[in-house]
Amino acid sequence: MTQQSAAFEGLGDRLTRLARVTASLVRAADLDAVTKIVVQESADAVGATIASLSVRDGDQVRLMGLRGGLEGDEQQYSSYPLTVATPATQVLRSGERLLLSGRREILEHYPDMPWADRGERSIVCLPLSVSSGTIGAIGLSFPGHRVLDDAELDFFEILADTCAQALVRIRAEAEAAERQAKLTFLADASAELASSLDYEATLAQVARLAVPTFADWSAIDLVRDGRLHRLAVAHFDPAKVQLAQELAERYPSDPDAPAGPWNVMRTRKSELLAEITDDMLVAGARDEELLRIARDLNLRSSLTVPLIARDRLLGVMTWVAAESGRTYTADDVAFAEELAKRGAMAIDNSELHSETLAAARRLQHAVLPDHMPRVPGCDIAALYSPSGRTDIGGDFYDVIPLDDGRLALFVGDVMGRGVAAAAAMAQMRSAVRAYVALDPSPGVVVGRLDRMLLQYGGEQLVTLAYLLADTSEGLLTVTNAGHPPPVLLRRDGTGEQLENTDGSPLGVVPQRRGEHVVPFRPGDTLLVFTDGLIERRGEDIDVGQQRLLEALALLRQGDLDVALAQLVARVRDATRDDDVAALCLRLDGPER
Repeated sequence: MTQQSAAFEGLGDRLTRLARVTASLVRAADLDAVTKIVVQESADAVGATIASLSVRDGDQVRLMGLRGGLEGDEQQYSSYPLTVATPATQVLRSGERLLLSGRREILEHYPDMPWADRGERSIVCLPLSVSSGTIGAIGLSFPGHRVLDDAELDFFEILADTCAQALVRIRAEAEAAERQAKLTFLADASAELASSLDYEATLAQVARLAVPTFADWSAIDLVRDGRLHRLAVAHFDPAKVQLAQELAERYPSDPDAPAGPWNVMRTRKSELLAEITDDMLVAGARDEELLRIARDLNLRSSLTVPLIARDRLLGVMTWVAAESGRTYTADDVAFAEELAKRGAMAIDNSELHSETLAAARRLQHAVLPDHMPRVPGCDIAALYSPSGRTDIGGDFYDVIPLDDGRLALFVGDVMGRGVAAAAAMAQMRSAVRAYVALDPSPGVVVGRLDRMLLQYGGEQLVTLAYLLADTSEGLLTVTNAGHPPPVLLRRDGTGEQLENTDGSPLGVVPQRRGEHVVPFRPGDTLLVFTDGLIERRGEDIDVGQQRLLEALALLRQGDLDVALAQLVARVRDATRDDDVAALCLRLDGPER
């Protein structure tokens, strides 16, 4: 074989191997795969002893991979300014291929660079160019004085173009996947934030949502009494969550600082620290201990965005990248601001709900009696049991001793929940007491309530069971306005449901209210209640009434408060979202 034939055969072998490299680049699925192909497979294909892949990141150059070279090269050039003189930076700035054959030519180009004089070698640096400019560079170093022919150089150009297109494709796929992930995340976040009106739970959820997908640390600080209070913080390590809480207490944010949470509060503009340097840590540390902690946390990047709802500034949300090595960009700021907007609305809604609920509860507690009256010859017990929901209902009750020894008692239910129901409940209880003072007769009281609601109207539907107990005569007079009928436990243990023939709820239509009179003797026990005690989903109301009658025997126990609580616990459906109010009156009599 002639020397020329051998040369052609060697060239053909290298070109074949380069063709395999370009094919691998076309199939590469991620940046790590591209880097491995360039610095390993392409170097082997052309006989290079040193191979590198660098990409441009703004005004910086990032070394994605390096094979060969001296110890420390990879660390020294992992990231460096575009102004540093290297073959990669020259190619990135010019967009032109660089060929340096031999030690002398390399030293002529880079006389002051210590890496330049590493013996006799040749360098090829290829630009990775796309329509928007040069995005990276492939560096190849060969031993000795290497002269490349046109065929090899053309194939190097193909290698560079294929690598550039692979990088663009992978970046586009990653950006599309990230956009889709962010959209999915925001949709899921909105659903999560809407799932609870609990103030503290909402805060914790806003902080947790970003960890660990978008942040290593996430914190929520709200303004209270002119100060920023850290009310929620999240990290995958519980110990670090506790550390963050302690640091916030020991080192509160400086309100006069030109940067940080208070500056975001003042300007209502987000603040991005794309890279947290050690100089920043030193400048921001108030003492050596805080500096040590900050360094140990390995903080890399951070962003702080305002929490604004209905033009009201609530506080700030902060994301910090540490262990993950993530660095935030303007795209991350826009995304965090979108989450902050949704989180702020959820926080504002939960605050509003908490304030409304607190007002409703205060109103309800102010209206419901603190205790039952002490009446000779009677044992009286009352129970109000909320459903466990965050709203309150409109159940109300009362017992009113009259001057002539009789007892007026009633249990009512305003349909609906929240402040409106509590306000209507207060109005109804006050009206009943006022009408009782004029004439306690059941038909008269309920009739006047009908006329009041018919004349002045009302949004809520109200039911009421009103009773007048004459213990001296042993009689119970009842008028029922659409309410579940009360029940009696007779002294002999027999359960009895009172008749329910007194028409619709209050104020629905003009009507004459009737009175129903039943015996009520010593040893008998009366139970009046709201529908939350007996109603269950998918079940006929008669079944619930029968279940109550079968449980009435519990009221024969000595302590009426305890007995009533046991009966309610046995009969009610604890999974149903309805409150229960129950009123019990037992006449003293023979031992049971």
